[in-house]
Amino acid sequence: MSILNDMATALATGEVEVIDLTHTLDPDFPVIVLPPEFGQCARFRMEEVSAYDHRGPAWKWHNISMNEHTGTHFDAPVHWVSGRDVPGGAVDEVPADALVGPVVVIDCSEGAAQDEDFELTPEVIEAWEAEHGRIPVGAWVLMRTDWSQRRGAEYLNMREDGPHSPGPTPDAVKLLVSRDIRGFGTETVGTDAGQGAHYDPPFPAHFYLHGAGKYGLQCLRGLDRLPPTGALLIAPPLKIKGGTGSPLRVLALVPKEET
Repeated sequence: MSILNDMATALATGEVEVIDLTHTLDPDFPVIVLPPEFGQCARFRMEEVSAYDHRGPAWKWHNISMNEHTGTHFDAPVHWVSGRDVPGGAVDEVPADALVGPVVVIDCSEGAAQDEDFELTPEVIEAWEAEHGRIPVGAWVLMRTDWSQRRGAEYLNMREDGPHSPGPTPDAVKLLVSRDIRGFGTETVGTDAGQGAHYDPPFPAHFYLHGAGKYGLQCLRGLDRLPPTGALLIAPPLKIKGGTGSPLRVLALVPKEET
């Protein structure tokens, strides 16, 4: 109990800061756009049911609707064909202790500022490890690009040949999976690069991560406030029966001197 008491004291005194890595869900937040022959991801919608009026004099509430993969969201293994048969692969089957874990941040913001199609490669990961140590088993690995500072059309960055945004190469994802990470997260609309369909295999982050039973986080924000190591991530999705993903509120616990 002393560990939990120490944590509670650290939170109360501000020695540990809680950082919100989540975008606000609203109807204008962009969602991934697929080629027109495929089904499309629905944006967030909210409808007022009552507001202290004749529809309900003492209460206010809303009906909401959205795709599982709208806004800051969680990808479960069953989201991708490679993870369709992974045991415990649906959102409601993910163990609770898998939703809290250490996090490392690989800063790719300088490269992404210069190249909208910047690639996270094995060389980038190995350079990070040479400076900060080997990525721990069971860690969340977050790719910082500062892409979350973009708004509207600049966020999806659509062109005639599709979206352009940074992401990992197939070999980078395979290296991360070999480190036995918990999952991978990005500030972009997906865990893959905007042009990820052109890799072999297509969308390698989804293919390799979910095939290995790993998780994804996307549409994160505020990664510039996290240290390279030393933070703790809390990322519980809604417990949707058979769900492939879920919007969620992602929180990071960070020692104050490291923010």
